[in-house]
Amino acid sequence: MTRLARTLAAIDAANAADPDRSEGAPAARLYGERMTAELDRLFPEASEELRIAARGQHVERWTSPRSAYPEGREGYLAWRRDLAAFHAGRVGGIMAAEGYGPESVERAGRMIRKEGIKRDPEVQALEDVICFTFLRWYFRPFAAGRDAGELERIVARTARKMSAEARSRALEEFDLPEPFAASFRG
Repeated sequence: MTRLARTLAAIDAANAADPDRSEGAPAARLYGERMTAELDRLFPEASEELRIAARGQHVERWTSPRSAYPEGREGYLAWRRDLAAFHAGRVGGIMAAEGYGPESVERAGRMIRKEGIKRDPEVQALEDVICFTFLRWYFRPFAAGRDAGELERIVARTARKMSAEARSRALEEFDLPEPFAASFRG
């Protein structure tokens, strides 16, 4: 087994403890597998660090529930910032245990923390994969029962995070109704 395969397996093992089995398997492990599938499809030549960042982007996310933070935008942003730091640290520890050096650990951490989005091609690639994974697997259940205006804002924010190439590809791959599709064209 390669170092990369051992690292991905260790992330999967950590995520296997997720108590959410609503889809028949640990939710965090499924998310990581789906991220890897989208990465393989969109960026088949991805570096090992990007592959690890994609698989571990939500490692053990259930251990820090949103409900542990105050309501509102400030609480949400604090939760997201703390999660990114936790995920980067947890993945970095797994990488170091498998023999990756400090440069590789830091590189994967920067991707997970989304440092350099729109400027760093690998950070942007990870964000594009995140958005595709959301659209393909999580948007429909997320959208159920939500206000149309709220969904339009969320879809517009998602589209703004994506690269122009990813927005174009999303229009080709997903049957997005108006006004959602307009966010991907703009």
